[in-house]
Amino acid sequence: MKKFINKPENVVTEMLEGLLAAHPDLLKSVDNVKNLVRKDAPVQNKVGIVSGGGSGHLPLFLGYIGKGMLDGVAVGEIFASPSSKQILDVTKSVDSGKGVLYLYGNYGGDVMNFDMAGEMAEMEGIRTATVIGTDDVASMPKGQESQRRGVAGLFYLYKIAAAKAEEGATLEEVAEIARFTNENVRTMGVALSPCTLPEVGKPTFTIEDGKMELGMGIHGEPGYYKGAIQTADEVAETLVEKIYDDLSLEDGCEVSVLVNGLGATPLEELYIVFRKVKNLFEEKNIAINKVYIGEYATSLEMAGLSISVLKLNDELKRLLNAPFVTPFHVQP
Repeated sequence: MKKFINKPENVVTEMLEGLLAAHPDLLKSVDNVKNLVRKDAPVQNKVGIVSGGGSGHLPLFLGYIGKGMLDGVAVGEIFASPSSKQILDVTKSVDSGKGVLYLYGNYGGDVMNFDMAGEMAEMEGIRTATVIGTDDVASMPKGQESQRRGVAGLFYLYKIAAAKAEEGATLEEVAEIARFTNENVRTMGVALSPCTLPEVGKPTFTIEDGKMELGMGIHGEPGYYKGAIQTADEVAETLVEKIYDDLSLEDGCEVSVLVNGLGATPLEELYIVFRKVKNLFEEKNIAINKVYIGEYATSLEMAGLSISVLKLNDELKRLLNAPFVTPFHVQP
């Protein structure tokens, strides 16, 4: 294992200390360095939005705190869920009286602890609602969408729900637009190499030289196909076709596209893939309205990428184009 760390057991704490030291104008901690909220939290007359999950996926989840994005995040150890107490503490810190939306990916530990935190928050007089991201096409077949994992498409749920909240919408309205966004976003990924957990010290799985794995999850969950590495154009075709079929895109519709690097994939390769993605959608008479390319949901140093597609309507386009500022991304 080659990593720029000190003691493996201190990786998350020291990472968070560095993040807070670098962005004191945007972030603050609450009682615990693993409980992060907006510097100006709680924001008055606005629904609070709280997410959370295990570390190792930067900028997911904690990198999306900021104006026009999340209000707070409960941070777990690497690939481990935060506690229900952490989630409750963050909830109390961001609630301004309009309620709090829990918005996170579909992973068992997160679901359990957010549900517990929601029950405790309700006992303290804080209204909560929950929307769970399930955008990973490869993790469950069509017809079982509610059981799918949440991956890079969570970015779209954050962006849309947060923009709605910034407009002063009610908790019910913010939750509804988050659900609608989740129903209209799909993600497919491909991995070329594994990642190494600092406290384990060795790769969590293996991919043979010259091979790739389609549909692998961001914790190393098995994909649905292992085979020879395809060209960039072939990868784009494979992923887009799966998403196109699952999302039931119509001729003439508009979409937003996110090409996400998993941690060790150069931007050059992501742009090569997007070039083909754009051509494929043009051939299908589908217009791309907004593009995001870079690292939005990673898996430590895993090499690979994912493609997320959001089917747009007028309201989603308006909310998607609203400004936001986070430590990792700025949209003016």
